[in-house]
Amino acid sequence: MRVRIVAAVVGLVVLAAAVVGVGLWRGWFAKPSVSGAHEVDVPVRAIATKLEAPWGLAFLPDGTALVTERDTARLVSVTPGGLVTGTQRIAEARPAGEGGLLGVAVSADYSTDRWVYLYYTAEDDNRVARLRLGEAPQPILTGIPKAGNHNGGRIAFGPDGMLYVGTGDAADRDTSQDLRSLGGKILRITPEGRPAPGNPFPDSPVWSYGHRNVQGLAWDSGGRMFASEFGQNQYDELNRIEPGKNYGWPVVEGTGRDARFVDPVATWATHEASPSGLAVVRDRVYMACLRGQRVYRIGGDGSSPEMLLVGAYGRLRHVAAAPDGSVWVLTSNRDGRGNPGPDDDRILRLEV
Repeated sequence: MRVRIVAAVVGLVVLAAAVVGVGLWRGWFAKPSVSGAHEVDVPVRAIATKLEAPWGLAFLPDGTALVTERDTARLVSVTPGGLVTGTQRIAEARPAGEGGLLGVAVSADYSTDRWVYLYYTAEDDNRVARLRLGEAPQPILTGIPKAGNHNGGRIAFGPDGMLYVGTGDAADRDTSQDLRSLGGKILRITPEGRPAPGNPFPDSPVWSYGHRNVQGLAWDSGGRMFASEFGQNQYDELNRIEPGKNYGWPVVEGTGRDARFVDPVATWATHEASPSGLAVVRDRVYMACLRGQRVYRIGGDGSSPEMLLVGAYGRLRHVAAAPDGSVWVLTSNRDGRGNPGPDDDRILRLEV
């Protein structure tokens, strides 16, 4: 009887593999490309303390940072000296689960146009809006799927002056392969919110697809684009992004070695990463990690990985290159999944 039961279970597993597709199983038993990286000490100090689940950070021309708080929907300013000022609350944002007030970006022409861009979860969708500080946000891109998790949320201006938007599959994995949906994508739009000229799909903001939950966007000095992405059970990813390419989810998690999809530059076990924000400094990629409670520093080709701040400050949400050459890191210990201390959440300044 036991033999028959085991045989039946094996048969069901084989049948499941056939149903979901062989690609999803590729690489499941392979080792992540990054494991046991060298730990490096860097000078670090806290610039600001007692924030509430900070999520996004972008710098104004004078070096002041604008920081979003996911769960309070507050936009705050932080001077290089650490003075924190509440700028305004985004009343249209509806924080819940992993949604709320998420990404922030500053116009490249801020000195003249004063535009600040935000990504937030609203009543019925995730959306991108722009505002001048103190004024109500003006939505420029709506209809991004929302859910309790996988809301994406990172936004950043690229070297081409276009706004890039990282979205999640909103817990509906089929959206990632559906070019009609804005979920599970990286989008590229003009500062006014229209599909940017030169996008790979006609009249569409979609730049790349097949993503599960994009959390970080950054470019190196050569204009190469990188994105960090949450995996499901096996592999977190650092991807090099090219227009029109398919990054595999949900058919492949991690490296699939399938010509239809682009393989990651680097992969991690999920307990060692859960990657969020990205920055590139002197062509080294810095990746903040939540569950892994560290910052990875790695070459753009996946080489020479190093670890910073391992376990010292808890969950790390975002990393940003500051105008003075330092790196600022947001902790995320008040996000409902961390163990906050009396000074959390903090902004840390790293000399790298």
